[in-house]
Amino acid sequence: MKISEMSKIGIYIHVPFCKKKCDYCDFYSVENGYPLFETYENAVIAALRKYGKEIKRTADTLYFGGGTPSLLPPERIGRIIDECLSSFGLDGAEITLECNPSTVYEGYFEKIAEAGVNRVSLGLQSAIDEERKLLGRISSSRDALNAVTLAKNAGILNVSLDLMLGIPNQTKESLKRSVDFAAGTGARHISAYILKAEKNTPLYKRRNVLPTDDEQAELYLEACEEIKKCGYIQYEISNFCKEGFESRHNLKYWKSEEYLGIGPAAHSFIDSKRFYYPRSVRDFISGCAPVPDGEGGDYDEFAMLRLRLSEGLSEKMLISRFGRGFSKNARAKIPQFEKSSLLTFDGDTLRLTEKGFLVSNYLIAEILE
Repeated sequence: MKISEMSKIGIYIHVPFCKKKCDYCDFYSVENGYPLFETYENAVIAALRKYGKEIKRTADTLYFGGGTPSLLPPERIGRIIDECLSSFGLDGAEITLECNPSTVYEGYFEKIAEAGVNRVSLGLQSAIDEERKLLGRISSSRDALNAVTLAKNAGILNVSLDLMLGIPNQTKESLKRSVDFAAGTGARHISAYILKAEKNTPLYKRRNVLPTDDEQAELYLEACEEIKKCGYIQYEISNFCKEGFESRHNLKYWKSEEYLGIGPAAHSFIDSKRFYYPRSVRDFISGCAPVPDGEGGDYDEFAMLRLRLSEGLSEKMLISRFGRGFSKNARAKIPQFEKSSLLTFDGDTLRLTEKGFLVSNYLIAEILE
């Protein structure tokens, strides 16, 4: 197959630095990594250059995740983007930078916009500062509003805000305040994640303060309703957007498309192969090779990821891609799940409902058994 005929990939750059690690966060990052910035930037550029020569693909999304990517000075972000442009094209690309509202300043967004960033994702979590403090967040809702304003003034209109559901002491009323706050900023994308107490985090040690599963479920359904009332479309279990403003990069994950991950703990899916870098910034800087992680993109994985999307899983698509549709087992179970309002089926496409999204792991396991 000619390179020009291949689908374009996404590129993920992991920036593993934070001022202070949040109590709930299990993503790989290190605090006070400023002395490593230059060598880390050089290691990222070297890896991009290497893969550009090896896989010879073009990319149409670039995502800086973390950690706190906005800790990197705009000049370093710019040099990494320049290497991506040189090695992967980035023609018409969506280029996203995750930002902590407390790390941005007057003129910051102008500089990253000039470097090529055209989408920012800001961690709001809650518009209630007392709830934010319970999560160990160091910024306030005022910081978040200021960051959105600065980004828009710099011409970056595609702004996403993250909300968390199931924060200790969170109520439907406080959640509605957070949704109204997020929508009121003019954000074009909202993510709403159910808070989980991951092992090896400070929150895990006091997980008894979290709402029950039933309370979290109620908050999730409330969030879906309130966010939609504000004019957003739900396109994935935890993601909502104004029409046409889905996260193009994250859709690559859910649609089993290919992506290249650079940095410690970053995962890749290229040519049906999965691989990842170990969770060590020093190992990455020293040039360690990624670890093979087997084959990817098989029937079950494709179906599982597609069922996270509101558009659902089409049998025609399964037959086209894998030569087979839904199993007899799946067809036998669909009616009972439809009766329980957990999914809908129009004869071709299987879609989980909001209630179904809450028990998606169970449903997907039953359907793919």
